[in-house]
Amino acid sequence: MPYVPEDVPEDSSAIDPAWLNAALGSRHPGVRVAGVEAVDREELTNHHCRLRVEYDESANCPDTMFCKLLPRDSPAREAVAATGMGLREARFYESMAMEIGLRVPTPYVARCDPKSGAFVLLLEDLKATGAGISDGLTTVDPDAAARALEDLAALHVRFSSSERRAAEAGWVAAPMYQPGYGSAMLKAGLDEYPERLSADFASLARLYIDGPEALHALWQEGPKTVIHGDPHIGNLFDPVPNPGMRTGFLDWGIISTGTPLRDVSYFMNLSLSIEDRRANEEALLRHYLDIWNSGSEFPLSFDEAWRSHRIHAAYCVLACCQIVSFPSGQSEARRVFSEAFLARSEAAISDLDSLSALVESGID
Repeated sequence: MPYVPEDVPEDSSAIDPAWLNAALGSRHPGVRVAGVEAVDREELTNHHCRLRVEYDESANCPDTMFCKLLPRDSPAREAVAATGMGLREARFYESMAMEIGLRVPTPYVARCDPKSGAFVLLLEDLKATGAGISDGLTTVDPDAAARALEDLAALHVRFSSSERRAAEAGWVAAPMYQPGYGSAMLKAGLDEYPERLSADFASLARLYIDGPEALHALWQEGPKTVIHGDPHIGNLFDPVPNPGMRTGFLDWGIISTGTPLRDVSYFMNLSLSIEDRRANEEALLRHYLDIWNSGSEFPLSFDEAWRSHRIHAAYCVLACCQIVSFPSGQSEARRVFSEAFLARSEAAISDLDSLSALVESGID
């Protein structure tokens, strides 16, 4: 897919037949777009909508596409652009998505402008194709989790060599640490809603607020590879058990280089039910290590991996920084998702005694 940084629409209303025809043409020669309509617009972290498309000649393009761009209004637009998440996700779909073997939404258009941070993604409309997306309560069952960890392991092994990362994924960088991100929201949650947060969660939140740099450095320890960075239940599709169906991975805006245990721990803690994680996490971790150790030049013992799993459980606190403000205006669906997310985070932190793992690693 050609990289065209200068031609990114400002918002979905600027996507007209002429623009869409040109954008689709590189992957679908001969396409002729007759009309396009943006529907179901939503302002979440980014601007989302669905495009309904009419063709004189479809060239195997779909009738609907999921569209993702920067938020339309300031200051959210500038804030999200500054994170670079849209740029990274566009680069992923432009250059890597169809090569790595993971199940991801089919990309039709991926463009970005590094100068402004603007981007546009036109992807498979998962609702139209019948893919299941979790409401936060639906989780990945242990068998499906094992298959998903196999797929993650294949990604991690592929890029465990620094030479291959440089050759095939040189644009993927270490996670961007934003000083102050999360701390203010966590402090507000602790101050305003202490009764709604577990004691272990609160202790870890205070630890993060007091010393985020040390925690981010610890989370970067270990062998390096390309990681998804954010594989919780909301960034997966088809989590419902379905024989032969592989879990798909969404939202690649935090793709980075880091320890593979970041993905493994985050996935187990925030994609399985609390009960399934407790009953299966050791077996699932061993299953993952069998694949990692068979293909990587940097083998990990179970004890090393288990320690890392406990340490990375602490990241659940930062992952919940927006949730702990308990916004009153959120939709019922968002409230249900957030409460389930927080419950899984608190359980993982407590079960794995993540605070002790950090103290044992020199964080206090």
